[in-house]
Amino acid sequence: MIHGARPWSCSRSVPSLMKPEPHIQIQLISDPTYLCGVREMVASIARRLGFDDMDCSKISLAIDEALCNVIRHGYNKAFDRPIWVGITPMAPEGDSPGGITIVIEDEAKKVDPCKVVGRKLDDIKPGGLGVHIIREVMDEVHYEPRERVGMRLVMSKRVVREQDPPRLRDHLPGFIRTTDAATNRV
Repeated sequence: MIHGARPWSCSRSVPSLMKPEPHIQIQLISDPTYLCGVREMVASIARRLGFDDMDCSKISLAIDEALCNVIRHGYNKAFDRPIWVGITPMAPEGDSPGGITIVIEDEAKKVDPCKVVGRKLDDIKPGGLGVHIIREVMDEVHYEPRERVGMRLVMSKRVVREQDPPRLRDHLPGFIRTTDAATNRV
């Protein structure tokens, strides 16, 4: 991991973490031409679900890395193989107003999910950081084999809200600040 531990798991079993049918599911072929459209769609949906622009960009990057890994490693750069992307909003929980779950499935060769690792971070060179990026950006990441053929990647991220968001008056020059007795904020 790049900054800190994020929950992720690998499973050799076939049962999926995906509970309901996705609200949106698209099928595309493994042609990199279509990755831009998928990134834009996922970022747009994430924005509508309450993520800020920075998180939308990070989620979009994680999706791009995951799809590139399927094309490059799973399909050995074949540009005519199927990939499915499912998107489901997450229900509110605790302080979070919700989130997003994204499932990517393919018919590529099965691999031991516990062996899905990025290269060592101290090996300085371009490329090979996709798995690290995915695990850093998303809150939960789970790789698993599909029942008959292929792999499934389940990723989820919750919207995070600041406890005390900044107030407009905090940024206005010349504004005389007084203490707000109700919140004890300036």
